[in-house]
Amino acid sequence: MTQDARNKPLYMISVAAELTGMHPQTLRVYESKGLVNPKRSGGNTRLYSQADIERLELINQLTDEGINLAGVVRILDMKERMDAREAEISALQEKLRRAEDELHELRMQKRITALAPRDEKTDPEQVLRGLLAGGVDTL
Repeated sequence: MTQDARNKPLYMISVAAELTGMHPQTLRVYESKGLVNPKRSGGNTRLYSQADIERLELINQLTDEGINLAGVVRILDMKERMDAREAEISALQEKLRRAEDELHELRMQKRITALAPRDEKTDPEQVLRGLLAGGVDTL
């Protein structure tokens, strides 16, 4: 499921309560404490997304394990920061991969250029044969 689909408001409070096994009043309390922030419809009806449902399930799991709401708030905050760092790491890894691909391409161009004769027309097949035969030292 894409991030956009996970954040799309779909479920009214009664459905969200049923999906999570919580009482609707519990969901209202969690909202008042800032643990979950459902979107609102034009008629001010709470609409919970799949991401909200997953968050409520995590809150339920943590409270079932004996963690109080203050602890839950801290855990959720740390989880959000960790998720943000993981997203940054993924973006940096992708940037590194693109830079490595570009470097590889530049090295290949340099190797091909080194194989190409300078004073006559270059035969691309001859250059590639020389490259494949290992005619130039690794750069």
